[in-house]
Amino acid sequence: MTIQDSKFERETFKERFKKRIKQFILNLLNFINSLPSDRTCKVIGDQLMRSGTSIGANYFEARAASSKNDFTNFFNHSLKSANESKFWLEILMDANKCNIQEANKLLKEVSEIANIFASSILTLKGRK
Repeated sequence: MTIQDSKFERETFKERFKKRIKQFILNLLNFINSLPSDRTCKVIGDQLMRSGTSIGANYFEARAASSKNDFTNFFNHSLKSANESKFWLEILMDANKCNIQEANKLLKEVSEIANIFASSILTLKGRK
């Protein structure tokens, strides 16, 4: 594999990951809009919307970071938001307030996204 091939592969992964995060957010918004309109779902749905959309916002900020430190910090924020989103999804599931199959799909996807951020952070910090 040449340096050019390696660079292309990294760029392709970045583009796929960006699209994956955006699709997760769109799916999450549809999920939130399908929740019952009771007080519990309104409050938890709002929290889930904030944490879920924050994953993408911080990832996009990281792509424009001015330093490696900034980049790593934005990835950390995305990871924390992904973990918070997992928490809110689990609460909705445990409270029987949502479609369990849809919640499980979102939970699986956000867990995979969180794992990518965690692995990237370790690499950035030189621990992998």
